[in-house]
Amino acid sequence: MIQLKTTLLALLSISQTTAECTRDSLLLAAQTYISTQTTGTLSTLALSQNFTYRENNKIIDLKKGILVSPLKITFNRSTADTTACASYTNLIVLTPKPYVISTQIRHDSGTGISMIDSIVATTKDLFFNATLTQSYLRAENWGVQTAPVNRDLLKRVGDAYLDMWTDAKAADSIPWGTDCERVEGSKLTRPCGGQLPHGGSTKPNGMRRYVIDELVGSVDVLCAFDSLGNMPDSHEIRVEGGKVKYVHTVTVLA
Repeated sequence: MIQLKTTLLALLSISQTTAECTRDSLLLAAQTYISTQTTGTLSTLALSQNFTYRENNKIIDLKKGILVSPLKITFNRSTADTTACASYTNLIVLTPKPYVISTQIRHDSGTGISMIDSIVATTKDLFFNATLTQSYLRAENWGVQTAPVNRDLLKRVGDAYLDMWTDAKAADSIPWGTDCERVEGSKLTRPCGGQLPHGGSTKPNGMRRYVIDELVGSVDVLCAFDSLGNMPDSHEIRVEGGKVKYVHTVTVLA
């Protein structure tokens, strides 16, 4: 009887965890994060006891990070990964000081936030022009697709993109769309399958953290862009019809 009760409690715990890590709950938490960044007030965040804050690939005190600075956000978009219990949010701020911020939020077994992980780019970072970046991103369609995109495909594409600097064959392994667009900071390349690296570096881009949204068909990878220098970086890719449609990069010149 005791064993049965233990089993039932374990199953209930699993069920509750699954229910709490829904698309709606992840996107709601992302919206709370956006509101927090707007006000600079941290009290609205449901942080877990083991919470960690990482900014530009460094663990720091949350109270010393960008979140305590109220920002006037002019663009935001979020995706959700129910498998990893995580979300990705892209923020753009134009005034008074411009920022482009890429944030992954991870949740523990409950609803609490276990990590906020942000790449924060501003003036003098790679190809930085927040106004121009926003104009490109606003013109894109990042809605839910009619059919989910295979999770393994999305991860392979994300990894292959970051492997292009060390693997001469990686670029040719990516299914580029004929009408895809690549926005690196504010530098637009169309089609995005042109002007690509084919190896040359011996240092792989490491510290990879993933948020994969099969419904949107996107993968965001935060990493240390070690192939060209230890630069905090975000690469986000959308796949439509099995082909790469959009690529966004945010790179901090550390």
